Parts: sequence; C-alpha cells; structure tokens
Amino acid sequence: MTNEALCSLALEAMEKAYAPYSGYKVGAALLLEDGKVYTGCNIENSSFTPTVCAERTAFFKAISEREEESLPRFIRIAVCGGENGKVTGPFPPCGVCRQVMSEFCGDDFEILIITGAEPLEYRTMTLPELLPLRFTPDFLN
Repeated sequence: MTNEALCSLALEAMEKAYAPYSGYKVGAALLLEDGKVYTGCNIENSSFTPTVCAERTAFFKAISEREEESLPRFIRIAVCGGENGKVTGPFPPCGVCRQVMSEFCGDDFEILIITGAEPLEYRTMTLPELLPLRFTPDFLN
C-alpha cells in the first residue's frame, strides 16, 4: 500500500471521530506486514480520562481482531487531526500513543504525520525519531 493510500484511509477515519467536547477529530490508519489495514478515530468521554486516541484504537483493533496467536508485525501508521474535522497542520501522536507504539513496534516502524489534506502533505518519521530513549519490554527482561 502506498503512503498516500494509507493517508487517505486516516483522513476517512477522522470523519468518524466522536469529539463533542474538544472539537478536535483525529484519524489513524495502521498498516500490517500482511497488507491488512486497521483504522481508528478518537473517541472522547465527558470525564476526559476514558478518552481513547485514534492511534490506540487502530492498534487495539489490530491486536484484538488478529487471527494468529502471535502479534502482527506493524509497518507504518498514518495520523491526521484537526479542529472540526479539518486537517489543521501536524497532529503528532500523544505520549501515551507513542508508548503503545514502543510496546509493539520496532525501530523501522514509520509514522506518517499528515500536515495537509488538499493537497495531501505529510512528514515521515521513524519511531526512534518520534520517541528517542523509549521504554520497551526489553527493560523488563
């Protein structure tokens, strides 16, 4: 799948966001090694703490819906966001989402941060660039 196609799926996912409190909608599209894509959107809650981000929604769907016992290999994720469903510049993953990525992704995992929708513009980063010195399961062994 091309980066542009993955970005398009993230933009579509953003439209499904439930963000009545902040007005900021976020979409994500996560590509697996087998070519499957899982999308996610942010889902807010009036008490804010139970709110879930688009990136974690996509990861948790991919893990909970997997057919194999082993975890899938994650290749890249496209992320977009903005006020009232319009991309308003870069909307990078929050710290919690970055930590989730650290749990499941290797150093070659790519994050496409969409900065514009029309025309499509995005910035590509690796996980170590986005979260250097990250805490991984290796620290527990």
